[in-house]
Amino acid sequence: MSINTPTPVTGNSDEIDLFELAQNLWKQKALISVVTLAVTAIAAGYAFLSTPVYESKTSILPPRSADIAGYNLGRSEAGLTEFTAVSVYSIFTQNLRSDGLRREFFEQVYLPAETTSQGAKAKDELRESFNKKLSVTNPDVKNSPERFAVLVQSADPSRAAEWANLYVERVANKTRKDMADTVATEISTRVRSIQSRIAVLRDNAKKLREDRIARLSEALKVADKVGLEAPQVKASRISSDGELEQFVDGNLMYMRGAKAIRAELDVLQNRKNDDPFIVGLRELENQLDFLAKVSVSPDGVAVFTLDSAAEAAENPIKPKKALILALGLVLGGMMGVFIALIRSMLAKRRELTV
Repeated sequence: MSINTPTPVTGNSDEIDLFELAQNLWKQKALISVVTLAVTAIAAGYAFLSTPVYESKTSILPPRSADIAGYNLGRSEAGLTEFTAVSVYSIFTQNLRSDGLRREFFEQVYLPAETTSQGAKAKDELRESFNKKLSVTNPDVKNSPERFAVLVQSADPSRAAEWANLYVERVANKTRKDMADTVATEISTRVRSIQSRIAVLRDNAKKLREDRIARLSEALKVADKVGLEAPQVKASRISSDGELEQFVDGNLMYMRGAKAIRAELDVLQNRKNDDPFIVGLRELENQLDFLAKVSVSPDGVAVFTLDSAAEAAENPIKPKKALILALGLVLGGMMGVFIALIRSMLAKRRELTV
């Protein structure tokens, strides 16, 4: 009777032997080193040979109340609403983010400079590059929503600072022009309103004079017919205000006598100007004279506060050489290990097929 000896179980050929893997990688350390050095060299070439980019920033805050005081000179006296620092700064920030001003800056400043340095590049390509290089941001919307920053990137640090400051200056000039237009429009509207009121007062005064002449003419006819040449009633003898009103300007006007009525008629018919007799006219004319002296572009006004002007940067923001070298080293090592693993797998497969 024979006893069957169990067959020993061998390990799965598909299992990964980490020790063997490490040995294979160590055998190919020269290959891994070469690949790592090659990729790191490429990264270093990019880091040290690519054109550096510098960034300059201008920081902006709202104007103070004293900065816009010039816009409010005479506004309350003229019956116009006074401007606030918030309202003026709102116009400035709208212009700061205006596509029209960006387009104008691109056409007049950026495009001539870049066309000279970069040759005949497509305009659309240059515009896309410009939109990346000039940006308007609100760095801390939550804690400081009124603070804005203008950032400009360029290969020339001096140009980046110059363009950042120039863009803010152009926005300020546009805002001052908008303010002047607003003030001029308000004053013009106010002037037209006052002129209309004056015209109404003068027209009304003319009609009142014509009505007076008509009543006097009728009273004269009555006085002539009844033969009243001199007044028959003295004002001091009239018993009530109502009776006095009838005597001066009512049904009893003929009792003043033809001589007095004729004299007043002659004066009224020969009057060339009713202005001295119009109540409130001179005050309106004074308002017109005052409005004519209100400046639409006062001196010494500021539509924003320059928190910090842009200055030429000393260090570029890109390329970040240390980061690029580190990434090149890591990526090169990973590629070297990957290539070494592929070689080991191919060599093992060849051994199994032999």
